[in-house]
Amino acid sequence: MKLLLDTHVWIWALLQPDQIASGTAGVLEDAKNELWLSPVSVWELLMLAERGRVELDRAPAQWVTEALDAWPVRDAPLNRAVALRSRTIDLPHDDPADRFITSTALEYDLVLVTRDARLLSSREVTMMRA
Repeated sequence: MKLLLDTHVWIWALLQPDQIASGTAGVLEDAKNELWLSPVSVWELLMLAERGRVELDRAPAQWVTEALDAWPVRDAPLNRAVALRSRTIDLPHDDPADRFITSTALEYDLVLVTRDARLLSSREVTMMRA
């Protein structure tokens, strides 16, 4: 299975794994599954760290680099197709990061792993509840 981690799921997997449901955690740990990450999630983490909403034990850029070295995920590139789809996807809100992440899942045919209730209400994207 090809899984796109929503930003909070990626952060939880690295900093608070107990926040992820045990069944979902098992799926994330299964080597048969591919884990993907949008660059938007890296950007969101950096923004959260700058605003003091996420505490990291080192400089945010260093933390991201080391986290991706320790727990590698595939890059889900942000491209024109993702950008175009981000404006046509049916979501109950207009959060740009959620639009990019959700359209990335659609564009690359990935299952979005999230606990965001607003995203889980979308019928356009295949999702797994974290």
